[in-house]
Amino acid sequence: MKKFWLAAVSAAIATPVLAQSGAPLEGRVVKLESEMRAVQRKVFPGGSGQMIEPQIAPSTPPVTPEGVPATSAIADVSARVTSLEQQMATMTGQIEQAQYRLRQLEEQFAAYRKATDARLTAPIAAAAPAGEADVVVPNAPKPAASASKPAARPAADAPVDVAGVDKPDTGDAAEDAYLYGYRLWAAKKYAAAEAQLKRVVADFPKHRRASWAQNLLGRAYLDDGKPSLASIAFYDNYKKYPDGERAPDSLFYLGSALVKLKKPADACKVYGELTDVYGATISATMKADIAKARAAAKCA
Repeated sequence: MKKFWLAAVSAAIATPVLAQSGAPLEGRVVKLESEMRAVQRKVFPGGSGQMIEPQIAPSTPPVTPEGVPATSAIADVSARVTSLEQQMATMTGQIEQAQYRLRQLEEQFAAYRKATDARLTAPIAAAAPAGEADVVVPNAPKPAASASKPAARPAADAPVDVAGVDKPDTGDAAEDAYLYGYRLWAAKKYAAAEAQLKRVVADFPKHRRASWAQNLLGRAYLDDGKPSLASIAFYDNYKKYPDGERAPDSLFYLGSALVKLKKPADACKVYGELTDVYGATISATMKADIAKARAAAKCA
C-alpha cells in the first residue's frame, strides 16, 4: 500500500499540473500513512506492521473522444485521500467505543466483586463468638490463674503429637508438605494438621496445593469443633484463590460452618453464591449435596 501511494505521488510531481499542489498533497498522504500505522498498531498489536488495505478501489477516469482524461490525476488522488481520511476517522471511533465498553465491563465486575465480598464477610464477622478457643488478642492482659479454672492450653510452640504419621518424600516440597498435613488431619491430629496446613499456604502461595491446604485447614477447624475459625478459613480460600481447585468446596463447607453457628439464612446466601459462580463447573454430586444442604437449612 505504501509503495502504491509513493508511486502515485511521484507520478503527480512529475507533471506540471501537479507541480503547484503536489507538496501539500504529499504531506497529507505522509501524515495519513503515519496515523494509519498508529491505528494499525492499536487494532492489531501483534501484526506484522504492514498497512491494512483501505477499501478504496483505484478508478480509471473516463476518456473523451480526443483521448484526454475527463478528470485530472490530482482530483482523483485528492478524492482517494479524502476517502482514506474518512475511513480512518470511522476506525478511530470504533476503537474509542470498544475501549468505553471495556471500561464499563471492568467497573461492573469490580462492583460485583466488592458486593460479593461484603455479602460474604458480614455473616462471617457476626458469626465468631467471643472467647472461642484459638482467638488471640495481641498484648491483652493474661487472666490470673485460678484453681477452679481448667488448665491452660499448651503454648503455640509446644510440641504436638505427630507419632505414627510419616512424612512423604515425592521430591516436590509443596506436595510433600500438603500430603503430610492431610495425613495428620486423617489421623485426627487436628492441632498438628492446622499448623502444618498453615505453613503450606504461607510457604507455597502460588502452588496449586495452596487452595487444597486452605480448604483442608477449614475442614480441620470444623472437625476440631471450631466453626467460626473454619468459616474464616473457608472464606479466605474463596477470596484468595477463586480459581483454585478447592474454591467451590470451601464455599460449600462455609455454608456448613454457618449452619453450625446457627446462621442458616447466611448459609443459604453462601449456597446461592456457590451455584451462581460455579454452577456450570461443579460435579453432579456436589449439586446434589447443595440441594440437600439447602433443604436442611430451609432455604427459600
